[in-house]
Order: sequence, then structure tokens, then C-alpha cells
Amino acid sequence: MMIQGRFLLNTPFLPNFFFRGSLKQNQRIRRRFSKNMAWSMERCDLGLDVKIGVVHPATDAYAVEAVQALKAGKVIAVPTDTLYGFACDACLLEAVNRIYEIKGRKHTSPLAICVSDVSDIDRFALTDHLPHGLLDSLLPGPVTVVLKRGESSALERSLNPGFDSIGVRVPDCNFIRLIARGSGTALALTSANPSGQPSSVCIKDFEKLWEHCASVYDGGTLPSGRAGSTVVDLSTPHKYKILRPGSAKEETVAILEKHGFIETV
Repeated sequence: MMIQGRFLLNTPFLPNFFFRGSLKQNQRIRRRFSKNMAWSMERCDLGLDVKIGVVHPATDAYAVEAVQALKAGKVIAVPTDTLYGFACDACLLEAVNRIYEIKGRKHTSPLAICVSDVSDIDRFALTDHLPHGLLDSLLPGPVTVVLKRGESSALERSLNPGFDSIGVRVPDCNFIRLIARGSGTALALTSANPSGQPSSVCIKDFEKLWEHCASVYDGGTLPSGRAGSTVVDLSTPHKYKILRPGSAKEETVAILEKHGFIETV
């Protein structure tokens, strides 16, 4: 079922006359319902046909639905504290492969994972060599830390085969952390865009890929720009290497050097 219009409200189906008033009337109506919109004109002007049930607001009320989709091996699109991303259960090979298919991405490019809390990281990567408090200083936030997986990692070996390290995120975004916590595992996470194309800060940016997702969760237009997270390799004791400057390089470097880390080339 499709609904024609420039925006979809998180209310029962509205008759067509709702959209036919004067410009001023429509503007008043939009303001009245803005808090209940599944996606907002002010933040992301789509002007598209939208499948009912595909686009939802990224609110706590939809977290259970998102978790169910992940456990069923589906791919969903979610906001983070930097960009929109595709997410799935990192331990379900079929779901991971689906992300590669959606993006048109080569399997030689590894995926990062997302967990709900800093305390979850050591389930999936080695952290014993890091100073106490370092990860808590960096995360949650717009930083991806690259660590060794180790033999005890709970990650399936089918995720990023051939790589002995893994990028880990704890975004400063309540919705994705809530669904990661509800899933009870790590989420494979990558930017919601065709491989090689600009990253997405609004759901409109990847509208052509919506049909491949179980659900798209709209958090509005993200303010951080398209730089994405800062990616830093912390796999070697007391050393760091910036793999991607991203949106928080200066803050990340300051924290690492405060903890006595030295940059490597």
C-alpha cells in the first residue's frame, strides 16, 4: 500500500483533503503534527511515495520492532551520532552478506560492529592492553576503535574473514544503543549508501535503497556532516594510528596523548 504526499504522519491514515488546503493552512497543520511525524519536512524534505510500515521514527517505541527484525536476520537502516547506517546481526552470515549486496560493496572491505555499552567491547575484541578508563573517555561518541579480535571473540569467523582486527563503535545515539542492547549481540554497521557514494545524513539520501531494508528509522537530518566517525587503530599497546580523520580527530588525539599514547605512521 502506498500513500501519496510529501510527508507521512505517525497517525491513522488521513484523507486526501488533508493535503489540499492553502499553503498557510498546510503550514499550520505541519507545525501542529511535527512531534508525531515519522519523518519531518523541516529536517528532510522527501516529496516521495512512501511505503506504509517501512519508515518509522527512531524512537523508543519502535525499538522492540527493530530488535525483532535483527533477530530475524533482516537489515535495517538507523541513525547514529554521525551518519545513517545499515545494521544487522553481526553473527548472522546471511544478514551480513545482504548488507554487502545492498551497498554493492566488495567483501574485501571489512565491516565495523556496534555494541550498546563500552563494557560490551571485551566480548568481541581484546582490551586488556588498554589503560583503565581510556575507552570510557573515547566512547560513546563518534569514534571507531580498531582492536584485535582474539581467539575468545564472540564474533563469527565468517565476519570479515582474513582480518584479525575489528572496528568497534558505541555511538552516542540512544536508539541504536537501545536496539544493540536488546539484540544481545553485536551489530554489523556500515554507512547507508551505495559503495563509493557520499554518506547519508538524511533518509532521503539513500531513498533508492529503502526497499532492501526491513525498516528505515528516521532521526531527522544529522548535524555532524558527512565525515563519519574517526577511525583509530588501538591494537598495539601505547600506540595509535588514525585510519580516518572523521569528525572527532582532534578530541580523539588529545585523549590518547593524555593517556601516554604515541602516534605511529
